[in-house]
Amino acid sequence: MKLWALSDLHLSHPPNRDALRSLRAYPDDWLVLAGDVTDGFRHLDSCFDSLNRKFRQLVWVPGNHDLWTRPGCAGGLRGAALYEKLVHIARSHGVITPEDPWPLFPHPSGEVQIAPLFLLYDYSFRPADVPAEEVIPWARAGNAVCADEHLLHPDPFPGRAAWCAAHCAGTEARLEACPSEVPKVLINHYPLEEALAVLPRIPRFTPWCGTRRTRGWHVRFNARAVIYGHLHIRGTTWIDGVPFQEVSLGYPNQWDQRRGIDHYLHEVVLGPERATRGDG
Repeated sequence: MKLWALSDLHLSHPPNRDALRSLRAYPDDWLVLAGDVTDGFRHLDSCFDSLNRKFRQLVWVPGNHDLWTRPGCAGGLRGAALYEKLVHIARSHGVITPEDPWPLFPHPSGEVQIAPLFLLYDYSFRPADVPAEEVIPWARAGNAVCADEHLLHPDPFPGRAAWCAAHCAGTEARLEACPSEVPKVLINHYPLEEALAVLPRIPRFTPWCGTRRTRGWHVRFNARAVIYGHLHIRGTTWIDGVPFQEVSLGYPNQWDQRRGIDHYLHEVVLGPERATRGDG
């Protein structure tokens, strides 16, 4: 049994949607979907239906695109109500969401708890001399803009930062309540560490890439792996003996369609257990 991960399928783009149909079956394995499956809930139902036929278990967390409300779409649902709709769709297919009990995965190197998280961002990934109220103009001055400002609504929260704070507080309490000796795979759409939010082509995009509230969670909560997407920069970075794995597919021009999606399916790598890392 293997644990695979993939994010940023962006199925609103027909080439990605067509390619997903050709994905081979992995009937004994689990698949983590780390956000940005589609825009709103378009194609989400069919995606889960298709992938459920190919994997034993799906695990999903939302990305910013999943939470978009385009004019005239998503039945008018916005913010928390839209998120609840996405969770309902996932659960109807037996997909594990951030709102469900976190299961144990029987990895060959030892049992790990799979922890899908929904944490958002709060604009704290910014230089120390840039006040929160000036972060959007600062980013725009560097040619960085994010469609979330028009399409990702935080209702009923007063802003995205407040929505982020609420989910971070609830998730932190939930992680603290878990047995500390049980190693975990933390899954979030955004990177949990600010040092990973590096986008060479658009360096001022970082305010939309996470929150400093999650700094050090990988050590504090005994993670053997952290899975994320959002950046569209695939790769693995080791921090404190933990592999942080960015598993994006991306837009059609960001992956080689001749290889097929199977080539981009990422087998999750686990770091050594906490006792062997010498940090316990």
